[in-house]
Amino acid sequence: MIAVADNIADSLGIHIYRETTATKKENTRMFTIENFLTRFGITLTFVALFAFLPLSYAAAFCVAIGFGILIFLSYLIGVQRKTSTIKEIAVHLGIAIPVIIISHFLGQLIFTVFG
Repeated sequence: MIAVADNIADSLGIHIYRETTATKKENTRMFTIENFLTRFGITLTFVALFAFLPLSYAAAFCVAIGFGILIFLSYLIGVQRKTSTIKEIAVHLGIAIPVIIISHFLGQLIFTVFG
């Protein structure tokens, strides 16, 4: 539920931003719909992994899939910007890895305090 609500909120925020910067409303609507469906599909993939796999396997697969998606998108960004794709990948992984580590330990802390 949280992932879906977050997706809706993010899609709305992106939609409002695009409305203020885009020249055609049709492009904004289509972009918002595509953004929502893509994020929803990825969210469902992660939920399905946790629903059907043991927790440790699901977590490992989710991290691997997340890194794969991040590497792929970072590569596309590098190609589009005509910059070093390796640098783009390294920058995004350099942000993602600390976020994952901090989230993990924060989750453990929350579980310890409230579990």
